[in-house]
Amino acid sequence: MAYEKISYELKGDIAIIKFNDPKTLNACGVDTAQEMLHAFEVAADEARCTILTGEGRGFCSGANLGPGGLTTKLSHEGSKPDAGRALTTHYNPLVQAIREHPHPVITAVNGAAAGVGCSLALIGDIVLCGKSAYFLQAFRRIGLVPDGGSTWLLARTIGRVRAMEMALFGDKVPAETAMEWGMVNRIVEDDQLMETAMEMADKLAKGPTVALSMARSLIWSACENDFDEAIYDERLAQRTAGRTEDFKEGVSAFLQKRPAEFKGK
Repeated sequence: MAYEKISYELKGDIAIIKFNDPKTLNACGVDTAQEMLHAFEVAADEARCTILTGEGRGFCSGANLGPGGLTTKLSHEGSKPDAGRALTTHYNPLVQAIREHPHPVITAVNGAAAGVGCSLALIGDIVLCGKSAYFLQAFRRIGLVPDGGSTWLLARTIGRVRAMEMALFGDKVPAETAMEWGMVNRIVEDDQLMETAMEMADKLAKGPTVALSMARSLIWSACENDFDEAIYDERLAQRTAGRTEDFKEGVSAFLQKRPAEFKGK
């Protein structure tokens, strides 16, 4: 893939998507968001698990305020400024694509995850981070509000009070605190981050793809729906999962007391 701001690699059934703009500490301008959206579309077709991470010292330092960032003209000359327009055209489609991805997404957070980078770090189904990682709602520093879905993600992940603290004060939340608050699944040594992410991704990629896809979808929906809607959605998903070849293989393997060999069908 010919990308300028990110990189894409397919290792077996695992897609690895990296922010790759070290000079900006992997800032995510609209150009980067556009490339990232395309990469996730490719991964949806090629892989059975996707890892999102950053090259170098940081995961993502937030939106790029320079060329290619929020200053990019997305409206006619002379129009009133609209800092939210880029959300409609680039950032929201990206977070929606990750939310609706057809297989599990692991975010491997190295160093800074600030601004929209914090949103993209937390939107992973599994959030893994190195010890040097930290999360930062940096928007108040430039007079803007949290975006990229971070108000929703934080309120549901760590609760209203802590979400308010992150948004209103804009202080760094180090990895250990993030773990204590329930923002991340696991902390590892920095030099073990990608190795651990690959081990987890390999396990997920070898799993029953349809069932895992629907499980993640059900849990995302459960954050929004009431109990009756949740159990109804589970019932429909179970019908679909029960018609897959992976279900037949899983039952056979269980009865034969052997490891299942899922094919993703």
